[in-house]
Amino acid sequence: MKNTKMMVVGFLSAVAVSVALSTSLLAKNNAAEPSEASLEASRLQSLAKFTKVLGIVEQYNVDNLTIDQLIDKSLQGLLSNLDAHSTYLDKKSYDNLKTQTDGEFGGLGITVGMRDNALTVIAPIEGTPADKAGMKAGDIILKINDQSTLSMTIDDAVSIMRGAPKTPIDLTVVRKGEAEPLKFHIIRDIITVESVYTRTIGGNILYIRVTSFDKKV
Repeated sequence: MKNTKMMVVGFLSAVAVSVALSTSLLAKNNAAEPSEASLEASRLQSLAKFTKVLGIVEQYNVDNLTIDQLIDKSLQGLLSNLDAHSTYLDKKSYDNLKTQTDGEFGGLGITVGMRDNALTVIAPIEGTPADKAGMKAGDIILKINDQSTLSMTIDDAVSIMRGAPKTPIDLTVVRKGEAEPLKFHIIRDIITVESVYTRTIGGNILYIRVTSFDKKV
C-alpha cells in the first residue's frame, strides 16, 4: 500500500513538472512571436516615419521636385535595393522599354553613353542614318538641334534623338583631331536592332551571340 502511494505521488509529481515545463515553453514561444497588434503598430510606425521624412524632403529639397517625383524616386530606390532583379518603371521608362523590346524604332542609329560627364557616341550602328552621315565612336555631342547637352541625362538625349522616321535632326559634335565642332544634319529612319549575331569559328563551331531579347529574336 505504501509503495502504491509512493508510485501515485511520483506520477503526479512527473505530471506537474511536465505541465510546468510545457507552460514555460509556451510562454517563451508567445514572447518570441510578436502579436498581430504589435506587428500592425510597427508597420504604422514605419509608415509614419516615411511620411515624415517625405514631408521634410518635399519642403526643403533644392530642386523643387513635386510630390509625384519624390514618390517615384522613393519607389525606384526601394526596388533597386530590394534585389538584383527588381526595378520600378514610371510611364516614361515603361514606354522606352516597350520601344526597345519592339526590336525597331525611329531614330539615328547610335549608342550613346556618359564619358567624363559628356554625352558621347559609343558606336554607330552600321547602315543607319548616323553611320551614313559619318558619325564615329568617340564623338562628343554638344548640341541636339539648338539644345545644349551639358546638363542633359542620357534618357533625355535619347528621347529627343528618337522620333518619327523621315524627320530631320541636327547634331553638333566635337571630334578628336578636329579644330572646329562638326555639324550633322540627319534624317531619322526606322532602326532595326539586330539582337542575334552568328558566325562560324574554325569551320565546325557556330558562335551565337544574343545581345538583347525582343519581339524579333
